[in-house]
Amino acid sequence: MSELIAAGFNLALYGMGFVFIFLILLVMLTTLMSSLVQRFLPTPAVTMPRRSSGKKQPQRPSSKATDQGKLVAVISAAIRQHRSGADQ
Repeated sequence: MSELIAAGFNLALYGMGFVFIFLILLVMLTTLMSSLVQRFLPTPAVTMPRRSSGKKQPQRPSSKATDQGKLVAVISAAIRQHRSGADQ
């Protein structure tokens, strides 16, 4: 019985050791890969929006408001249809 417990203990230690070493290697390789990507790939340039020349442009109707109204109408119709189908 004692040999069986010792064999199980050894197997558990070897298994945990293998997983620990694998995770350490994984962290090291991920860090290395991240530093290589940062070194060899340039960061994208940040572009600033151009300022207008001071002239006021005519106001266009907001498409967000019309989209919002359409969304409310679609959701209301879907709820109405669901409720009418659930009553049957």
